[in-house]
Amino acid sequence: MLSRAILVLSSLLTATALSAQEAPASRLDLVQKNGTLRVCTPGDYKPFSLLRPDGGFEGLDVDLVQAAGKALGVEAKMVKSSWPTLMKDFLEKCDVGIGGISVTLDRQKSAFFTAAYMVNGKAPITKCENAAKFQTVADIDKPGVTVIENPGGSNERFARANFKQAKIVIFNDNTTIFDEILKGNADVMISESVETIVQQKLRPGLCAVNPDKPLQYGEMAWLLPRGDVVFKAWFDQWLHLAKATGEYDRVVARWLR
Repeated sequence: MLSRAILVLSSLLTATALSAQEAPASRLDLVQKNGTLRVCTPGDYKPFSLLRPDGGFEGLDVDLVQAAGKALGVEAKMVKSSWPTLMKDFLEKCDVGIGGISVTLDRQKSAFFTAAYMVNGKAPITKCENAAKFQTVADIDKPGVTVIENPGGSNERFARANFKQAKIVIFNDNTTIFDEILKGNADVMISESVETIVQQKLRPGLCAVNPDKPLQYGEMAWLLPRGDVVFKAWFDQWLHLAKATGEYDRVVARWLR
């Protein structure tokens, strides 16, 4: 009877060992082995990630992910994407997705998110002379109002879900889209409240509308491979420590001051 119990226990231990050997390696192990962290980003969303004319990237998310790569002992290699193709590019080419990415349930179907590093909501931006006219969704959703948005992201989804009477125009260049409002080609754009604050500083004549009281609650986080809890745990811990040590605040201050 004892020998049978020992045989069963031995079989269980062998099966467990084999199972552990067959388990796929975490992306954490593969990234360290390759020495490279592949980072997908649209690169058109200041202050989070912006592709410079020289081919390099800069921004709040860029600085943070480079710091994370350094902590992991690897090089963060940026991979240019776009909002319409972000999820496809991330799944096929990258280990992490960054660049001012809003947490959505739809994206969560295909990927994990890190813990949110910023709470951020949707806010309008318009000519300062029109700010009083566009305080709410109802104010904006009227015939004769033109809303301009970049394609494929959460801004466009918000506009299409909330504006049924206003005209929605899609503009492909997210780096110059705000100039269209100044030119009179659109009345208002909906974007993350942080971006509206940055853009009103960059473009005199534009005003963020109640960025401290956004039209919709939102969070920002980085995309990670779905199901890889080891990889996610490392990034969540890194973000936690970056905030606890003040590293996160120093990076944010450089881009939002």
